[in-house]
Amino acid sequence: MTKNNNYQISDNGWKLIWNEEFDGPEIDLTRWDYDIDGHGWGNNELQYYTREARNAFIEDSKLVIKAIKEEYEGSPYTSAKLVTRGKVDWLYGRFEIRAKLPYGQGIWPAFWMMSTDMQVHGDWPSAGEIDIMEMCGHEPNKVHGTLHMGNPHFYKGDCFTLAEGKFADDFHTFTIDWTPTQMRWYIDGELFYKSSEWYTREIETSAIEPFPAPFNKPFYLMLNLAVGGNWPGYPDATTVFPQTLEVDYIRIYQPEDGIYGPAI
Repeated sequence: MTKNNNYQISDNGWKLIWNEEFDGPEIDLTRWDYDIDGHGWGNNELQYYTREARNAFIEDSKLVIKAIKEEYEGSPYTSAKLVTRGKVDWLYGRFEIRAKLPYGQGIWPAFWMMSTDMQVHGDWPSAGEIDIMEMCGHEPNKVHGTLHMGNPHFYKGDCFTLAEGKFADDFHTFTIDWTPTQMRWYIDGELFYKSSEWYTREIETSAIEPFPAPFNKPFYLMLNLAVGGNWPGYPDATTVFPQTLEVDYIRIYQPEDGIYGPAI
């Protein structure tokens, strides 16, 4: 589908319930907020997330998140992280994000979701994390889809590698189907990972909370472009700045008939 098409109903009967086409001149703050700080975010990242217009803006009906090499509040880079926390959240659905990704050693874009109410299953990681897409910039043709959960922390997922080129060459559609009984990850409509098995552990009592916890409560959406970190490593002489993450649209669907059906 493209922006000009009728996207009210997708091909398989999923009904559009929320969408962001980035058509306005500015980021819609009734839908989005910013996470702001430069403390490493638990991963020893190097960027300072700002709300400056040079780091996050609308251009040609696309959201642009830009990582810039510049000193800011003690950090050597700036970037942005947009969240729907406190604005809107969802329980189950199909989440589609069409985007063009950055690249380079130490570059780390992500589309992911976190629990709205951390008190239900405890704080992270037992509250769960849904990674729709993550990419380590030194592997610009590979993206990852992952679930995080448990106490102690554990995760499960898989990756998708392009047959040719890199994700910075063109726009691709990153999709997750989050149903009551299964998670499914797709790139441009191609299924590359699914899981129907997970559980978590409540932090205070250490009691195991079985399937479908912790992914049975509302989560909110996050879009960000990190620089450096324990997983992707750090920029080096080959890393070109600025780097940009461009998001064409976000479309969220639920079944037209309200029935998710069996796992596939």
